[in-house]
Amino acid sequence: MAKIHPSSDVQSDKIGENTVIWQYCVVLKDAVIGDNCNINCQVLIENDVRIGNNVTIKPGVQIWNGVTLEDNVFIGPNVTFTNDLIPRSKKYPEVFRKTRVKRGASIGANSTIIAGNTIGEHALIGAGSVVTRDVPANTVWFGNPAKQRGIIDDQGVITPQD
Repeated sequence: MAKIHPSSDVQSDKIGENTVIWQYCVVLKDAVIGDNCNINCQVLIENDVRIGNNVTIKPGVQIWNGVTLEDNVFIGPNVTFTNDLIPRSKKYPEVFRKTRVKRGASIGANSTIIAGNTIGEHALIGAGSVVTRDVPANTVWFGNPAKQRGIIDDQGVITPQD
């Protein structure tokens, strides 16, 4: 059974076993969240969002329509996802751009992920980065715009790129 703090507004009934949703979160009715997730305080999750199992989302994150987080993903504090490349007030695209964060990837605090990109399996995005393109599996990216700076193995050991 999920544990949902009473100050949160969770409209979805598709919340997995042993998931914890902390204070002041909003989860819209069509969102799907897997088992054993930790959704920290002040997180917004829209309708067309899929979150896998064992995902951690730190405070201050908004997960907009079109974002998928696969199993074992880590999203650091205040990470920003976008879903509209040409935003205008009260004018919405027919379809929002899709963004996928693949299994085991980690995104550092205050990073921005531009809509339509895929973060590969076990990739690591450094804090404060702006991701403007697809990120291959097992790579380390950081900067603005983010660039590949190394390779990361399954044990988390980073080999810097020349």
